[in-house]
Amino acid sequence: MFGESGGAHTQLSGMNRFCSADSSDPLWDWNRTWRAQNPDVTPCFQNTVLIWIPCFYLWLFAPFYFLYLKSHNRGYICMSRLNKAKTVTGLLLWIICWSDVFYAFWERGHRAAVAPVYLVSPTLLGITMLLATFFIQYERMKGVQSSGVMLNFWLVALVCATVTFRSKILQALDEPAAIDLFRYTTFYIYYALLLISLILSCISDQLPLFSPAVKDPNPCPEAGASFLSRISFWWITGLMMRGYKKPLEEKDLWSLNPDDESQMVVPQLVRRWNHECNKGKRPEDKAVYSPKRSTKAEEKDGQPIEESEILISKASQKTREPSLFLALCRTFGPYFLISFVYKIIHDVLMFVGPEILRLLIQFVNDSSAPSWHGYFYTALLFVCTCIQTLILQRYFHVCFVSGMRLRTAIVGAVYRKALVITNAARRTSTVGEIVNLMSVDAQRFMDLITYINMIWSAPLQVILALYFLWQNLGPSVLAGVAVMVLMVPVNAVIAMKTKTYQVAQMKSKDSRIKLMNEVLNGIKVLKLYAWELAFKDKVSQIRESELRVLKKAAYLAAVSTFTWVCAPFLVALSTFAVYVLVDENNILDAQKAFVSLALFNILRFPLNMLPMVISSMVQASVSLKRLRVFLSHEELEEDSVDRRAVTGAPDSVRIVDGTFSWSKDDPPALKRINVCIPEGALVAVVGQVGSGKSSLLSTLLGEMHKQEGFVSVKGSVAYVPQQAWIQNATLKENIVFGQQMKESYYWRVLEACALLPDLEILPGGDDTEIGEKGVNLSGGQKQRVSLARAVYCGCSVYLLDDPLSAVDAHVGKHIFEKVIGPQGLLQGHTRVLVTHGLSFLPQVDLILVMEDGQIREAGSYTELLDRNAAFAEFLRSHTNTEQEEESEGVGDTAPQKTLENGGPAPPLRQSQVSLNAGTAKQKTESNDVNEQKTKSADAAKLTEADKAKTGRVKLAVFWEYMKAIGVCLSIFSILLFLVHHVASLGSNYWLSLWTDDPVINGTQPNRDMRLGVYGALGLSQGIAVFCYSISVSIGGILASRYLHETMLHNVLRSPMSFFERTPSGNLVNRFSKETDTIDSVIPSIIKMFMGSMFNVLGSCAVILIATPLVAIIILPLGLFYFFVQRFYVASSRQLKRLESVSRSPVYTHFSETLLGTSVIRAFGVQKRFIGESDRRVDHNQKAYFPSIVANRWLAVRLEFVGNCIVMFAAFFAVIARDSLSPGIVGLSISYALQVTASLNWLVRMSSEMETNIVAVEKVKEYEETEKEAEWRLEKSSVPAGWPTGGHIEIRNFGLRYRQDLDLAVRDISVTIEGGEKVGIVGRTGAGKSSLTLGLFRIIEAAQGEISIDGVNIAELGLHELRSRITIIPQDPVLFSGSLRMNLDPFDGYSDEEVWKALELAHLKTFVSGLQEKLNHECSEGGENLSLGQRQLVCLARALLRKTKILVLDEATAAVDVETDELIQSTIRTQFEECTVLTIAHRLNTIMDYTRVLVLDKGQMVEFDSPSSLIAKRGIFYRMAKDSGLV
Repeated sequence: MFGESGGAHTQLSGMNRFCSADSSDPLWDWNRTWRAQNPDVTPCFQNTVLIWIPCFYLWLFAPFYFLYLKSHNRGYICMSRLNKAKTVTGLLLWIICWSDVFYAFWERGHRAAVAPVYLVSPTLLGITMLLATFFIQYERMKGVQSSGVMLNFWLVALVCATVTFRSKILQALDEPAAIDLFRYTTFYIYYALLLISLILSCISDQLPLFSPAVKDPNPCPEAGASFLSRISFWWITGLMMRGYKKPLEEKDLWSLNPDDESQMVVPQLVRRWNHECNKGKRPEDKAVYSPKRSTKAEEKDGQPIEESEILISKASQKTREPSLFLALCRTFGPYFLISFVYKIIHDVLMFVGPEILRLLIQFVNDSSAPSWHGYFYTALLFVCTCIQTLILQRYFHVCFVSGMRLRTAIVGAVYRKALVITNAARRTSTVGEIVNLMSVDAQRFMDLITYINMIWSAPLQVILALYFLWQNLGPSVLAGVAVMVLMVPVNAVIAMKTKTYQVAQMKSKDSRIKLMNEVLNGIKVLKLYAWELAFKDKVSQIRESELRVLKKAAYLAAVSTFTWVCAPFLVALSTFAVYVLVDENNILDAQKAFVSLALFNILRFPLNMLPMVISSMVQASVSLKRLRVFLSHEELEEDSVDRRAVTGAPDSVRIVDGTFSWSKDDPPALKRINVCIPEGALVAVVGQVGSGKSSLLSTLLGEMHKQEGFVSVKGSVAYVPQQAWIQNATLKENIVFGQQMKESYYWRVLEACALLPDLEILPGGDDTEIGEKGVNLSGGQKQRVSLARAVYCGCSVYLLDDPLSAVDAHVGKHIFEKVIGPQGLLQGHTRVLVTHGLSFLPQVDLILVMEDGQIREAGSYTELLDRNAAFAEFLRSHTNTEQEEESEGVGDTAPQKTLENGGPAPPLRQSQVSLNAGTAKQKTESNDVNEQKTKSADAAKLTEADKAKTGRVKLAVFWEYMKAIGVCLSIFSILLFLVHHVASLGSNYWLSLWTDDPVINGTQPNRDMRLGVYGALGLSQGIAVFCYSISVSIGGILASRYLHETMLHNVLRSPMSFFERTPSGNLVNRFSKETDTIDSVIPSIIKMFMGSMFNVLGSCAVILIATPLVAIIILPLGLFYFFVQRFYVASSRQLKRLESVSRSPVYTHFSETLLGTSVIRAFGVQKRFIGESDRRVDHNQKAYFPSIVANRWLAVRLEFVGNCIVMFAAFFAVIARDSLSPGIVGLSISYALQVTASLNWLVRMSSEMETNIVAVEKVKEYEETEKEAEWRLEKSSVPAGWPTGGHIEIRNFGLRYRQDLDLAVRDISVTIEGGEKVGIVGRTGAGKSSLTLGLFRIIEAAQGEISIDGVNIAELGLHELRSRITIIPQDPVLFSGSLRMNLDPFDGYSDEEVWKALELAHLKTFVSGLQEKLNHECSEGGENLSLGQRQLVCLARALLRKTKILVLDEATAAVDVETDELIQSTIRTQFEECTVLTIAHRLNTIMDYTRVLVLDKGQMVEFDSPSSLIAKRGIFYRMAKDSGLV
C-alpha cells in the first residue's frame, strides 16, 4: 500500500491515497486544527484514527479480559430486559457497519473510485462490534453485573464519534452540496446507538443465580453496584443517609464480602505458612521419617503436625527459617499488585497539573493564541484531576482492604496457633504479650500496607519532579534539592529524640496508671484513714515528671513543624535566589516561578513520607519477627496419647514405662510411670505439693512431651483443672459448654454440684452473666461451676484436679457423695481424682501415692495402710492438722449453710492465701446481697450511659478546653496562625509582582530588592510558625495539667457510693486513655486543623482576588462541601464507635482462650472456639469496612469540589485573560492546585477533632457528680487533743445506702463510756458494717446523730473526724510503695515510733530480716506479703495512730488462729484506755468484752454484758450455742 522508500512524505501521500481516490484528503492539517479559530479535523482522520482507536482498545484488552472472566465465575445471570437491550443494540451496531461495507461495494459497482478506507474501517468496526456483543453475553454467563472494560469501550467510541459528529454538522452547515446522504444517515444512527449502549452499560444487572448475597439479609451492595457507582463509591450513600438521619446501629451494617471473611482469608495464610514451614524441614523429612504420617492427625485444624523425630535430628542440619513475609506475599500479593498499577498511573498524572499550568501561563502571555486553547487546557486539567482522584481513591481502597484482610489473617493464624502450642512454648510469653501480637502487631501491618508503595513511589515522584524542574530552571534546582535533603536528617534526628521521650513518657504513664489503679481499688481504705491527699500528691508528682517530658517533646515538635512548614518556602527561596544571582540574564517570569512552586509542592510530600515509611517498616519488621517466632513455636504432638479405644480391653487408662517432660529440652518431670486403670474405677492421686500429681493428669491429656513409653485413654475425656477456668458468659453457658441442652439432667447436675443455693444468691439465677475470669464468683463457686461443666458433658473418662480444695468441708462432702463417689452421678465412669482431702480415701478403688515425679505406691486404702510405707507416713503427717481444724469449725458452719466458705479452711497449704481471700470476699459479698440485687439493674444502667454519647460535640466543650489553656494564650495562638498565613500569602503575592516586572535589556532592574523582601517575608513566616507551634504545645500542656488535676481532685472527693456505681475500668480509662488523648493527640490535631483551615481560606482569598468572578461558584461549592462534611461526620463518628466497641470482645475472647487452652483441648472443642474467634473478628471488620469506604466516599466528593475550584479558577482566568497579568494567573492556579489536598485534610482533621475533643468532655463529667462533705472546715471548732475521753453517744441513729432504698440501720440509741470494749454481733446483713460506716461518715446519717466527747461528728470536716479515730478494716489493703509509706504516708512519725509499732504488732523480726528493712517495696496490693502479715501491718498502722477510739472490723477467715490470737492480745494490752468497737464473727473473741450490741435487720435487739445476754437466752444465746460456746 505504501511505497517502500521515500520516508514520511511518501507514507503520508500513501495515507492520502488510502483516504480518497484523488489524494485530495490529507490525514492532518495544522492550519485547519491547532491554528484555526474554529478547529476541525480532516475527513481522513475521522475515517481512520477516530474509528480505529476504540477497536484497538477492545482487541488489546480482549484476551486478558477473556481469561479473567474464565477464571472468575460468579454464577449465571438469567436473561433480563437490560441484557436483551444491550445485545440488540450491539447487533444493530454490527448491522449498521456492514450496511456501510455493502454500500461501498455497491458504489464500486456503480461508480469507479471508492477510497479503500470506506471498506477497511467499517469492516474492522463491524468485527469489533461483534466482539463487544460476544462479551455482553459472556459476562452474563459468568455473573458479571457491571463491567468497566465495556463501559470504557463505549465511552472511548462515543468520544471519538463526537468529534466526527461535530465536523459532520459543521460540514452540513457550510457546504450542504457535498453531503453523502446514506453515510450521514448510518452515522447518526450509529451515534445514537453508541449513546444508548453507553447508558445501558452504566446500569447494573440483576444478581447471579445461587449467589450467597441472595440469602443474606443485609448484603454488601458493592458486589452488585455498577462500575460508575464502584469507582465513585456511590454505593455506600444509602448507609450514609441512614447514619445521617439517626445514629447507626449494629443491625444497619452490611455483611462482609465473602472474600474478606475469616473463613476465606485465614486458611489461605495458614496453608501458605505451613508450606513454608515444611519447606524448611524438607531435608530431614526424607532423612528420618518413614512415610507413615497419620492422615487423621494431619486434618485437624488444617495444620500438619510436627513429628518429634524430625526435631531431634534438627541439630545435624541447619535449616533455613521459614519466612512469614513470603507466606504473606503469596497470600495477599496478587490482590495487592493491582495497587501498583493504580499508583504508577496516579504518580504520572500528578505532574500533568504543573505542565498545564505552564501552558496556561504561556497562553495568557501570548495574545495571538486562539481562545479555545484556554478552554481546552481548562477541560484537560479538569479531566486529569478527576481521573487522578478516582485512581487514587481506588488505590487506597485496595490498600485498606488488603490491610483489613491481613489483620484478619494474622489474628486468625495467631489464634489457631495458640490452641496447639506446647505448654513450654506457651510459658515463654505472657498472655498480654500474645494478645499484643494480635492487637498491636497486626495493627502495625495494617498501617504499613497503606504506605508500603511509597518505598518505590516516593523516589519515582522525586525523580520526575526533578526532571521537570531541571527543564524549567536548569542546574539552580540543585540548591533547592540540597535544602530538602538537609531537612531529611534533621527530621530523622527529631524523630529519634521524640521516640526516646515517648518511651520515658510511657514509663511515667505506666507507673501513674498503676498507682491510680491501686488508689481506686483501695479507695475505701484511703477514705477511712483520711489519706486521700497523700496519694493525690504522689500521683501529681508522677504526673509532673510526665509533663516535663511532654514539654521537651513539645519543643521538638515545634522544631519539626517549623522545618515541615518552612521547607517548601526555603527550597523555593534558595532555588530562585541562585537562579537569578548566577546570571544577569536569568529572568524569573511567571511560567518559571509558579510551575516550579507547583512542582516543589509535589516534591514536599514524598520527602516527608519517606522517613515515616521507613520507620513504619522497621516497626513492622520487628512485629514480623515476633509473629514468626510465635507461629514457629513447637506444637503438641497429637499422637502422644493413643485415643483409639481398643475393643475388649478392660483398661480405660494405661501408661506403660512412661517418661514425660514439659518440653523437649526439659529434664523429665515424671519418670517410670506405669498405670493401669480398669473401666469405671475411682482412682485417687495423693502426694505432697509438687510431687507431680497435676503433671500426671496433663500426661493423660497429651499436654506433656512424651520422651518414651506408651499412653492410651479409651473414649472421650472431661477435665477439671485446679484453677477453675470460667468464661465471660452466663452461668448456664459455662456449664452447658456448647452441648445440647438437656433440661432435667442439667438441673440434676446443678443439684449434685451444690450450685442451687448459689443460684438464689446470684441476681439473675443461672442467666447471670459472669465477669471475665469469673470475678463475680467466689473461688468455691468457680470450682463447682467448672466441675458441673465436666459432669454435664457426659464423657467416659474424668480427670479431676483437686476440685474440692476451694470449697467448704460440708460442701466438699456433698459433692463427693453426689458426684464423684461410688454412689455419685459419675458412677460407672472412670474417674481420676487428685485430692488433699483424706476423709474420702477409704471410699476409692485405687490410690496412687506420688513422690518426686514417680508413683511410689499403688493399692487400695487398707492395702496401703497395712504396708506401713510412704502412704501411712503421709497420712500421719496430715491427720493431726485436719482434726484441729475440724473441731475448731464444727459449730461455725451451722448458721451459714447457704453461705459459701463459711466453714474452716480445708487442709491444704499452697493455695491457702487465695482461698482465704475468696472467703473474706464472699462474706462481704453476701453482706451486700440485698443491696446488690437492687444495684445490679442500676449498675447496668450506669455503665450503659457511659457509652452512648451520640450526636455532635457541643461548642461548650471547646470553650472549656480554651479556658483550660487560658483564653489569652488561645487568642494569641490564633493571632500567630493568622500572621503566618498572611506572611505566606504576602510572599507568594510578592513573587507574582516580581515575575510581572518589565524586562529591560534582558534583565529585571529591581531584582535584589524583590529578592530581599521575598526572603524577609519568608523569615517572618518561619518565626510565626515556630511561635504558634510552641504556644499551642505549651497551651496543650497547661490544659492537660489543669484537666488532670481537677479530675483527680473531683474523683477523690467523690463519696464511696460513686465508686460502687462506677466500674473502675471506666475511671482508669479516664486517667489513661482520655488523659493521653488530651496530652498528646489534641494539641497536634489543633495545629493541623488550624493550618489546613487557614490554607483553604487563604487559597480561596487568592483565587477571589485574581478572578473575582469565582465568587459565584465558591458559595454553592462551599455549601456542598459543608453538607458533605456534616453528612460524613455523622456516620463516620458512629462507625468509629461501633468499631471500637466490637474490637475488645476479640481480645477478651482471645485472652480467655489462652487461659483455658488445656480445658478447650481436653473437651476437644477447638473448632467451636476458632469459629467463635472468627465470628468476633468478622464482626469487628464489619464496622471497620464501611468506615474505610466512607473515607473514600468523602475523599472522592471533596476532591471533586477541589477539582471544580481548579477548573473555575482556570476558566475565569481564560475569560479575563486580557485584564490579567501572567503572574496573577500563575498565583491563582497554583493555589487552586493545592486546595484539594487542604480540603481533604480539613475534613479529616475536623472529624478527628470532634472524635478526640470528647476526651475533654469525659474528663469534665466528674465535676457534676455528687461530692462528699468538706475535708477540712475553715473555722475548726475541735479542741486540740480531741477526742480525749472516747465517749460515744449514738442518738436515734439511722442511715440508708441510697435515696431510693429503705433505711439499712434505724433507731439506734446507745451510749458507750470512754475505754469500754464493745462487741457488735448479728447475722449476715444485720447492719453491723453499716454502723461503722456511719461512724466514719462514709455514709451520712439519714436520721439522728452521733457525738464523740460531746462533739456532733456531722459538724466536723471529714478529715478532722477520720484522722482522729482508727479502724482495722476487714480486708487488709496495702499499696505499692515502701513499707514505711504504707504505715505512715504523711511522714508524721519518727523511725523509732514506727519500729515500736512494728514490734507491738509482732512484725519486728520479720521486717528486720528484710534487706531494705522499712524501705522494703510492697508489690501491688501487697502481694509479696502473706495475708496474715498484711493484717498485722494494718494493726501496726492502728498502733501508730493510737487514737482514743478503735474500730475493729474483724476478718474471719483471712487470718489463721495464731495471728488472730496475736491481734486480740495486742489490742487488750495496747488499747486498754481506748474505746474499742469490734464487729465480731467469731464470738469467742468478744466473750470478755464489757458489753455486746446485738443487731438484727438494722435494729438494736439486745445490748448488755455477754454473761447477762446468755442468761437472757435471746438471739445472742442462740448464736453462742451455734458456735459451741455454751
